[in-house]
Amino acid sequence: MTLSDLGERVGRAPSQLSLLENGKREPKLSLLTSLASALGVSIEELLSKQPPSRRAQLEISVEEAQRDSLYQGLNLPHLKVGKRVPNDVLEHIVGLYDELKRRHAKPTATPEEARRANADLRRQMRERGNYFENIESAAAETLAAVNYTAGPLSQGQILSIATHHGFSLKYVQDLPRSVRSLTDHINRRIYLKRETTLGMHSPRTILLQTLGHVILGHDRPRDFGDFLRQRVEANYFAAAVLIPESTAVTYLQEAKKARDLSVEDLRDVYSVSYEMAAHRFTNLAHRHLDLVCHFIRNDETGIIYKAYENDGLVFPTDDTGAIEGQRMCRQWSGRQVFQSPDRYSIYYQYTDKPNGTHWCVAHVDPSRERNFAITLGVPYKESRWFRGRETTNRTKSNCPNGECCVRPPAELATRWEGNVWPSARAHSHVLSALPSGTFPGVDEHDVYTFLDNHSQDGYGQD
Repeated sequence: MTLSDLGERVGRAPSQLSLLENGKREPKLSLLTSLASALGVSIEELLSKQPPSRRAQLEISVEEAQRDSLYQGLNLPHLKVGKRVPNDVLEHIVGLYDELKRRHAKPTATPEEARRANADLRRQMRERGNYFENIESAAAETLAAVNYTAGPLSQGQILSIATHHGFSLKYVQDLPRSVRSLTDHINRRIYLKRETTLGMHSPRTILLQTLGHVILGHDRPRDFGDFLRQRVEANYFAAAVLIPESTAVTYLQEAKKARDLSVEDLRDVYSVSYEMAAHRFTNLAHRHLDLVCHFIRNDETGIIYKAYENDGLVFPTDDTGAIEGQRMCRQWSGRQVFQSPDRYSIYYQYTDKPNGTHWCVAHVDPSRERNFAITLGVPYKESRWFRGRETTNRTKSNCPNGECCVRPPAELATRWEGNVWPSARAHSHVLSALPSGTFPGVDEHDVYTFLDNHSQDGYGQD
């Protein structure tokens, strides 16, 4: 059946159905009902993520393969898969395509390629307001399976999620240093290290991130960009489970009505780290609160490790458009918080910038390695919805051109220029090559040896 044939049966243009088929538009229930009727299936079958048969799965895989530019580069004629094409032929085509992808894959990227991939991913996040509807749905289904109702997710419910998806947990002390978790698909185990680490790397967060890869159907990364995308999606899934959309949106909407939005309250209500609460806010703000915002994670020297914006904030960037690794203005709240009398208290600030004023809340999230500042900010006009808007802290920044903070004041420069020889601290990461491997930085020898040693162990937790 062609799209034109189907379009006539449901009263829609083929171009509209093409958008649905390619995942670029969500259908309404009425259209779903018409499509199911026209195709002779139930709505449940139509929405199922699993192909109805191996044959159907092969046909879909071959069609997707032929759309891939890598496959098209072979200059082969298009293969129309009819009923007479045997299954074993399709199996061979899919197998050859998978091997072609594997051999062509470049998970190991140069630093420049990695920065470009990261910049492209951040652009995609900005275009969708950092909201992933399919992941929200997957998180909601996961929570419904363990009868979640409200409040922080209990440890028992998190364990039930793993069990629901057919996995047992095994806490070990000898987990390879290059991984945070290991999933053994043969024995259906997830290995974790028993630690008391808090924040984004707590055991429950790592477990949910690991399950996110499984539930979202991630395959071996095709390239470094695919690796980054999968990591972002798994992190998003974990946050969407720990701070569920179903309850968080109502809570945030009521806080907005009261003009009392605060990241710290969201953190406390769901017992998560400040960073996760701030990042989760960016997922829900545009979609449900009609707010634009920005998020930054930086160290004490101002180096940006993670950032997002859809509110017009202009970040410092390199020639590739990458933000990560750049030094932010010393006048921004993410650096000013380290100079406040109590750096571990919530810090509020208005910053006048070339393209407008932003209100920001910053908090230093301590870790074992170094302290990081987490900043959530909004344009001045949106500050009226937030706690801390009465702050008198205010700075002026001319960045990102660097005139206001990178270059020293003229008086100091005149006094000292040419009379100082600083001995710079060596930054080893500047000379380090980007980690190699399908999963960058993972030592597969250690991983396989570990799994082999533990494959005969008992199931369950230590």
